[in-house]
Amino acid sequence: MKNYMYNPIARDQKSLATYLFILLSFSCFSTTQAQQNTASIQGKVLTEKGLPLPFANVHLKDKNKGALTGEKGHFSIEQVSAGKYLLVISHLGYTTKEIQIKLENGQALSVPAVRLLENGSDLNEFTVTDKRINPYGNKKTVYVARMPLKNLENPQVFSIVNKELMEEQIMTDIKEPLRSAPGVVPADYITGMFSIVSRGFRVWSYARNGLATSVWRSGTEIANLERIELIKGPSGTLFGSNVSSFGGAINLVTKKPHSEFDGQLGYGLGSFGLSRFNVDVNSPLNKEKTLLFRLNAVHHQQNSFNEFGRGKRLAVAPSLSYQVNDRLSILFDLEYMKSLSTRLPMTLLESGADFGSFKDIPMEFEKSFFLNDLQSDSEAIKYFTRIQYQLGDNWTSTTDISHINEYNENGYQPYHQWIDKTTVLPYVVNFGPRERTSANFQQNFNGTFYTGQFHHNMLVGLSYEYLHESTISRRSFSFDTLAMPQSYRHIGKTKVDQVLADPSVVTSGLLGQNSLGAYISDVIKWTDRLSTMLSVRWDRFERTEGSPFTQTAFSPKLGLIYQPVKDQVSLFVNYMNGFQNQAPRDQPDGSIFIPNPVFANQMEGGVKTELMGNKLNATISYYHISIDNAIRMGDDQFTFQDGKQVSKGVEVELIANPIPGLNIVTGYGFNENKIVRAESFEGNLVQGAPQHMINYWVSYRMPIKSIKGIGLGVGGNQVSETYYNASNTMVIPSYHLLNATAFYEKDQWRLGLKLNNITNERYWDISGNHQFTRNFVTNFLFRF
Repeated sequence: MKNYMYNPIARDQKSLATYLFILLSFSCFSTTQAQQNTASIQGKVLTEKGLPLPFANVHLKDKNKGALTGEKGHFSIEQVSAGKYLLVISHLGYTTKEIQIKLENGQALSVPAVRLLENGSDLNEFTVTDKRINPYGNKKTVYVARMPLKNLENPQVFSIVNKELMEEQIMTDIKEPLRSAPGVVPADYITGMFSIVSRGFRVWSYARNGLATSVWRSGTEIANLERIELIKGPSGTLFGSNVSSFGGAINLVTKKPHSEFDGQLGYGLGSFGLSRFNVDVNSPLNKEKTLLFRLNAVHHQQNSFNEFGRGKRLAVAPSLSYQVNDRLSILFDLEYMKSLSTRLPMTLLESGADFGSFKDIPMEFEKSFFLNDLQSDSEAIKYFTRIQYQLGDNWTSTTDISHINEYNENGYQPYHQWIDKTTVLPYVVNFGPRERTSANFQQNFNGTFYTGQFHHNMLVGLSYEYLHESTISRRSFSFDTLAMPQSYRHIGKTKVDQVLADPSVVTSGLLGQNSLGAYISDVIKWTDRLSTMLSVRWDRFERTEGSPFTQTAFSPKLGLIYQPVKDQVSLFVNYMNGFQNQAPRDQPDGSIFIPNPVFANQMEGGVKTELMGNKLNATISYYHISIDNAIRMGDDQFTFQDGKQVSKGVEVELIANPIPGLNIVTGYGFNENKIVRAESFEGNLVQGAPQHMINYWVSYRMPIKSIKGIGLGVGGNQVSETYYNASNTMVIPSYHLLNATAFYEKDQWRLGLKLNNITNERYWDISGNHQFTRNFVTNFLFRF
């Protein structure tokens, strides 16, 4: 946006951070008061094969009493008042057991050894005890709060799209599952990556299994995803500025090895030459099942509905887990992705090209100025290692390390530069060779403990990210302008390479930066219904290329949860903070303006429900995000830091399974992101941020025995118009997508058909990119 940077900045928050540290320290070191005339509970938890199961969670339901099993599977709960209780035993990746017990004063109850069965789920996740009940409403995750915290205990709003929903809707592209979250609108980006708009702000980067993952030019494949977590609101406190934007954060959770041999093969074909083959194989590698292996791979190719557009990609993702002993486990996984494809043309508007709407651009929807030999190549290899170690009965250490390398030899990027309403300059820039390398380290310590009768769930963490990028680009405007409408010759690789062979059009650049963060979070249960979250982050950013500079930020997060109906309804409020680092800027008088980090502050309140055994999962919230000191440039070209921006809105999500076989996933988001104070465009809405967003999906699986396995589904999205430019003079039209599916599923195979964009809507995403017209995809899946 010209002369204005829509990022928040806040005042110095060191006093608030200090206050939070004092509160956290007090909560950690409060003295305990032993209770008199109490009982104790001891026992042992084993696997189904009789091996000790460390780090199992053993607690008294609806009470602030519990323990984790030790190295040999033993547990002990002390100072329990006499009475009847329900003892709940659970472990990540295992089914949950509940045991009725009765205690008397002074009794030392010894519970017979409890054996838990494996359920084959992600070893880092909570157990799903019944997948038939609301299969799309499971919101159990350890990543959103970076600790095992239930949805009703978390004062933050988030949505989850799992692999079951992706499979039912036969999704083949990363944008498709993102449409299933309320208030979220996905978009393509010209480099090959994806982005979303959430709460009026773009989210470009994402985390992978909770770890920052910088992937900008090689795309993302969904074949290796267990689910996608969309975390709402400024999330800088726990995720830092490298993952989150002021509208939220994205976390991709990958598939991981488990202890049984199984797998599946899938093949899909469809419109515009779609051909997709994927494989998922899992197997233990030793008799003890301590060494496990899993491989996911996919080959995908498809052309565009437009005469310009084709692509293919190959992704291979092996993973290996090793349970070294009762305390130590190691997970190593790798992702390799290679693609060759055309890139989306980018539309640029000069002052004379005020069309009013994308519908008014004098270019047929299926036509192009370019030939399909303008293809860009990309290759990425990503290594990830996770080391988990049980420090004691109640504390766990998790170490994450990643190394990512992306390389592009050629990146042919087409542009449409409209000079006025009838004149266009089509041209191509070649961004390549280009190489981007990043490394990430993250250390988390998670623990639970009591101070008196108050239960604490604590996280202490440290993160570090290194990033370096080198690029060569070739840009020239020596292409012919066209007067529309007229016949024209398409621009191909031969013409482009001739124009870009001039050495004077070559430029190069370097990007280098480091980021170090430390954070602490404590969730305190004051009663079985009331809890608070107190969190703070310290972050230090350093630029290492160009003019070096450093910047430090403090980011707090506060939350309050009260459950008027225990384990069914919770009321929540939160204060959340996000930040973005800013580089120094040269002033017209020769001085240097050094800005502070740009901050956004959110206040939010709402209600969450998990009713009827979680058959009805709903969230309603209202949020207000304020940016008080945005960076702007005045008419005299001096930089100031006194702009203001406010984004506010409402989000509603409903995920229901009212009767067996019937599943409903729907949501609504309203957002108004407005420039409140600025040198230019004051009072305007932010570009690329629609105000109304609706998502809905209804599916039904026949419960009748003779036709069991047959299912139907229908759903879509409604997105209101949004502005393409900061001046609010040109709009991207509103659109409504309607999709439907039919499938037949048995234990070992599944056959599905999906119709997308049934009404053949001509529409553009929030970046102004043409989207697919009516198309179909059919898929056959074989399980073994």
